[in-house]
Amino acid sequence: MSRRRQQQPRMRQRGEWTTRAPKLQTNLVRNLIYKLHLWLGLIVAIPVLAWASSGLLYAWPSAVEGGKIENIDAARVRVSPAEALNRASEFAGRKLPTTALTLLMRDGRPVYQAIGGMGADSLLIDAETGAVVKTPPPGVLTRYFRQAHFYFFAGSWQVPMLIAMAGLAGISALSGLYLNLSMWFGKLFRRS
Repeated sequence: MSRRRQQQPRMRQRGEWTTRAPKLQTNLVRNLIYKLHLWLGLIVAIPVLAWASSGLLYAWPSAVEGGKIENIDAARVRVSPAEALNRASEFAGRKLPTTALTLLMRDGRPVYQAIGGMGADSLLIDAETGAVVKTPPPGVLTRYFRQAHFYFFAGSWQVPMLIAMAGLAGISALSGLYLNLSMWFGKLFRRS
């Protein structure tokens, strides 16, 4: 007798199918939001990670070239700014449209750095002797710092990219709040 009762198909109780369908639909929506939240977090995290790690490099002493500040010994400066510009133009073989001329200390020597007219390169003019050289290429950490910290968010697409990233971060935050609240409220209602 007991076997017959077990083999008989279970009769559907009232409202059984209607309660399972919304629960299944809720789980599908929750899984979709979870995957969306995960991917949005990864997409937004990549540029933020690059920006934060390059900022950390800048704070690390001697990791980025030019990060060390030295006092300029004015007594050692024998070349005037006008003469430095003339020497830079002679080195280039033409009159350079210099956009900046900066006096700084480099490797313990006062030098002028002339920027402009040489493309991405700048010229170093020794402030004691007047010798001109191209600025040597930066090291790996300095190149990474400049690319990730300054040029990653530069260009004509800077504002649209920042707006899009802010929008994606906002959607990711809202989906995270939804997932967290639904988890906590679900646990709360299951207890009662």
